Amino acid sequence: MRLRQAVLVASALEPVASALRSALELDEPFRDPGVGAFGLENVVFAVGDCFLEVVSPTRADTAAGRYLTRHGGDGGYMVIFDLQDLGGARTRAQGLGVRVVWQIDLPDISGTHLHPADMRGAIVSLDRSEPYGTWRWGGPAWTGQMGSGAPGRLVGITVAVEDPAAVAARWGEVLGVRVHSGGGRGDGEGRGGADEPVLRVDGGEVRFTTAGGEQGEGLVEIALELPHELPGGEDVLELGGVRLRRVASG
Repeated sequence: MRLRQAVLVASALEPVASALRSALELDEPFRDPGVGAFGLENVVFAVGDCFLEVVSPTRADTAAGRYLTRHGGDGGYMVIFDLQDLGGARTRAQGLGVRVVWQIDLPDISGTHLHPADMRGAIVSLDRSEPYGTWRWGGPAWTGQMGSGAPGRLVGITVAVEDPAAVAARWGEVLGVRVHSGGGRGDGEGRGGADEPVLRVDGGEVRFTTAGGEQGEGLVEIALELPHELPGGEDVLELGGVRLRRVASG
């Protein structure tokens, strides 16, 4: 089970997409016309064999638009897991009464978006690539074969919620992984307390921290393994309503 894609939502697509591409030294993104069915436009950047997506509403009354209003601006929106035992995860979600807002099964990929009101913090998508490691959502270069993106890898996210322990337990139950105590990174600002719950997945982690009310809930940090520094030589950069945190390669 891997963290495969993190998704930001922005009121205006191009400024955030351009800033993200420049800051992380990314290649040309894929633009998926299929998201138009949800009233969205998007860009999808490949980072190694992982992905960062930015979506933006193109019409009124979309789920993304309502999130922007509720959140008070741009922010982290969705996290997509690539897991081989998709059937098991779907069964666990159903058993817990978690609603499905969208589901698809194609020959080379399956996806299941879970209702954020039932999961809290973000839309959780349970996906399975076939063959494992391909990624239709990344564009034609990833359909039925392994592509390649700019050097790097998605290694972690932090989700802010009002009750981290309860939400971590729910995510863990659905994903079928244990909840661990934080073992914090010691970087302050509510990011890495030793008592923060963490889910460990292949090559990465999902960390839960306390939000200051419902407006502050969401995907607040994305950790990326990068071979180069962020602009200004910093390890943390605020962009698109989230923190991007660099982890040195190796």
